[in-house]
Amino acid sequence: MTHSANPPSLRPDLAPKARITDPARPGQPKIGMVSLGCPKALVDSERILTRLRAEGYAISPDYTGADAVIVNTCGFLDSAKAESLEAIGEALAENGRVIVTGCLGAEEDYIRGTHPSVLAVTGPHQYEQVLDAVHTAVPPSPDPFVDLLPASGVSLTPRHFSYLKISEGCNHKCKFCIIPDMRGRLASRPAHAVVREAEKLVEAGVKELLVISQDTSAYGVDIKHAEDRGHRAHITDLARDLGNLGAGKDLWVRLHYVYPYPHVRQLIPLMAEGLILPYLDIPFQHAHPETLKRMARPAAASKTLDEIAAWRATCPDITLRSTFIVGYPGETEAEFQTLLDWMDEAQLDRVGCFQYENVDGARSNDLPDHVPAEVKQERWDRFMEKAQVISEAKLAAKVGSTIDVIIDDIDEDGIATCRTKADAPEIDGNLFIDEGTEGLRVGEIVSVEVDEAGEYDLWGQLRR
Repeated sequence: MTHSANPPSLRPDLAPKARITDPARPGQPKIGMVSLGCPKALVDSERILTRLRAEGYAISPDYTGADAVIVNTCGFLDSAKAESLEAIGEALAENGRVIVTGCLGAEEDYIRGTHPSVLAVTGPHQYEQVLDAVHTAVPPSPDPFVDLLPASGVSLTPRHFSYLKISEGCNHKCKFCIIPDMRGRLASRPAHAVVREAEKLVEAGVKELLVISQDTSAYGVDIKHAEDRGHRAHITDLARDLGNLGAGKDLWVRLHYVYPYPHVRQLIPLMAEGLILPYLDIPFQHAHPETLKRMARPAAASKTLDEIAAWRATCPDITLRSTFIVGYPGETEAEFQTLLDWMDEAQLDRVGCFQYENVDGARSNDLPDHVPAEVKQERWDRFMEKAQVISEAKLAAKVGSTIDVIIDDIDEDGIATCRTKADAPEIDGNLFIDEGTEGLRVGEIVSVEVDEAGEYDLWGQLRR
């Protein structure tokens, strides 16, 4: 039996590994790219590389032969910061000419304290500064007959799915998070620009759009839900517009990072109609009102259960994914037990979990009653055991049903790794087809009868 490449113990905030396959012509200046962190950072990397490619640079997936290396860093957790510093050090050792950007780039002194020899440090989504640093380190040398073409997007994901970033920043002030300090307050893109980008992606063969931001359901609040060129900057309107792009085509639209504001219920009928995928990725973080209060998050876990029930009444097939933090400062055994009991009631389909970590600059560091490491680990184990039991039962109920899947990979043995509408890339499970895959193509959407289920994955037979 084939097993999933995505065990749930992986951090649920990480983007897929960047794919770079662009060959260089002889003598072409080459820039390496190391992209760390979340899908939002991966989109930043794509934008930087698109600009560089249009200026005549070749792109390298590693340090070998690169004239300089860009490291797009993550600053989400202290462990992520350590990974970023390690990646910068490796790039310096292997290449020597390193430009740092991304979330950790907002802390230049912190980076230069460990790696003083980096060529430049820029913060998140500071594209012009990154390009200036590349121009200084490696002057462009384009071939006017080959390179200076209109910028077509450089994609770091497989060509059949793409992340679509609709806004930057966040207006929340959660005590455990410093992302707003790094990326600023909410700044929404105009709706017509988002739709135009989506149109280009669909024209290029993308079959699945993964809508991302720091706070997807707040999209457009900062620009007063402005309407421009027939498109209104509100998440409900945008979801409908994106869903309508798929009219007559197989197009999946998946929403990530959706806070459970009351207006989210307006999205559920669009899912029931099939315009967008019946999938909500909502970061609940915890269920005990006192824990949520210490996190500076809305303390309405009981109302959340009512919302979930209403969503399921409108769209019974909805898949709910969430992330949680265990071991937050002050979390008592009773508060943690409330979270487990809430999980029993909520019956979420897909769950990720972090053990709380201090992050330099986060207000939660100063809270009293930090939980010992061994208690955090023990609670994480119990939480994931609960989540696994729920997942196993939910997947077992799918055996015998016929569902649509999108093919992500077909290996040399002919085994197809697929995803259902309930599975986002990397962070959720897979469906495997072990035989009869001749003639199938990556990116194709096909019907499968589920004949076996595991803890996180499914197996099925192709329905011809």
